Amino acid sequence: MEPQLSHRVADSVATVVIRHPAKRNAMTAAMWAALPPLLDTLAADREVRALVLTGEGGTFCAGADISTLRGSSATAQGLAVAAEEALAAFPKPTLAAIRGHCVGGGAQLAAACDLRFAQEGALFGVTPAKLGIVYAASSTRRLVALVGPATAKYLLFSGELIDAGRALRTGMVDEVLPEGELAKRVAEFTRVLASRSQLTQAAAKEFANGRTDRDAYWTAQARGSGDTAEGVAAFLERRAPHFTWTTSG
Repeated sequence: MEPQLSHRVADSVATVVIRHPAKRNAMTAAMWAALPPLLDTLAADREVRALVLTGEGGTFCAGADISTLRGSSATAQGLAVAAEEALAAFPKPTLAAIRGHCVGGGAQLAAACDLRFAQEGALFGVTPAKLGIVYAASSTRRLVALVGPATAKYLLFSGELIDAGRALRTGMVDEVLPEGELAKRVAEFTRVLASRSQLTQAAAKEFANGRTDRDAYWTAQARGSGDTAEGVAAFLERRAPHFTWTTSG
């Protein structure tokens, strides 16, 4: 199978799958370059209310496919950072569903998601020190914000792998599931995300990511959306709300 990113949309959730099983789903330069336009397409799809990023089979992503990057490390890093930033900027909730290795560029992609659910036995590592690569400032800051400076330094200085238990304790992941239960839990949780107000989610995502200059914008959006009135009415009437505001316009 040729290395590729595939995707599907079902029940308001887009699932993007990293496919390169011959190399533990390592990302080629072409795959890094393909991710931002794919995310743009999914962001514009009104049916999509949440996104899951995962790897084919028993591995999330083992990083960059070094064999495709020889002699062009700066270009490759630029592609990886652009893909990471596009994922972080995706306007709807994102969740990484992680099995097996989540290393290097794979950890970079997982960190750019809003949430990370992992299967027991998953391994995590940030490995530029093994290759003599200067990890991008934006990627370093995102990792520090996620796991704190001490754990970020441990990962970056050593390149050592940590298990799912330690990843959970340090904030690298949000939930760890027994083998065989990850897909079910991700499906359940993304159904919850898809049922909630995109208005609330979009504003919360901006604020949580550090943008705090748009209070007036989001207040105006809330005033004109009808979502607040619908949420209150649904609560009082003991029914599920039907929120209509969407980031897709």
